[in-house]
Amino acid sequence: MNSKKYTYPSVLTIAGFDGSGGAGIQADMKTISALGCFATSALTALPVQNTLGVKSIFSIPEEVVGQQIETITEDIFPDAVKIGMVHTSALVKIIVDQLSHYADLPVVFDPVMVATSGHKLIEDETIQSLVKNLFPIANVVTPNLDEAAILADMKIETVEEMKVAGRKIMELGCQSVLLKGGHLKTEKLTSLYFLPDGSIESFEFPKYETNNTHGSGCTLSSAIASYLAQGKSLLEAVSLGQEYIHNAIYHGKDVAIGKGNGPVNHFFNPQKLIKNEMD
Repeated sequence: MNSKKYTYPSVLTIAGFDGSGGAGIQADMKTISALGCFATSALTALPVQNTLGVKSIFSIPEEVVGQQIETITEDIFPDAVKIGMVHTSALVKIIVDQLSHYADLPVVFDPVMVATSGHKLIEDETIQSLVKNLFPIANVVTPNLDEAAILADMKIETVEEMKVAGRKIMELGCQSVLLKGGHLKTEKLTSLYFLPDGSIESFEFPKYETNNTHGSGCTLSSAIASYLAQGKSLLEAVSLGQEYIHNAIYHGKDVAIGKGNGPVNHFFNPQKLIKNEMD
């Protein structure tokens, strides 16, 4: 007799490692868990890093990444996918090949190119492959201003320039784009969400004096994926995801973890795993 009566909304994170626990797959799994979803993962790379920066990066063989994704999806099929560090063109192809079988699967792509510490994390020739192959399958792409400047090939120093850059990135084949304005020298933190219908939704939050923002982009994209896994609309998921990271930064802003850019507080208000009744 099968006693299984319910399941959990699950999120698969395809991302790099962070032994210091604040970014990458570790941040993703903390976020997904804190929001009441079940986290699974596929490791794309092994950066050797701490809160002070990245010392070196060791690649995971591309075919191994593909096997990880295939093995997870055939057993614990995700309700949403978050993609983070993808640092080679071959890896882009492997991931797209694995996910292209599932047209209705929500995908959030955080195009990790530059770490909070300023270290570049991606090979230059990979960017065009990301744009051509990964952007079209992602429901939302979440670049920060450094990444957006690379993608739009322009300086971004104002909200108006954010609007220009966001439209340029949308023209690269994105379904929607959340452009994060945390690096702007403004009193408030402004992010712009470029929707599939061409409209722009603006979000504003107060800024906090803190250097504890390590992994904030990983955390935000995982939060959006978690809300999509729960059945929220794209706009709802983007809005709720930003509220989550805003609170995670606030509740971790005075904590001393590490000697550099510290982590956010993923567990400021942890949720129990959400039970979905099985048919």
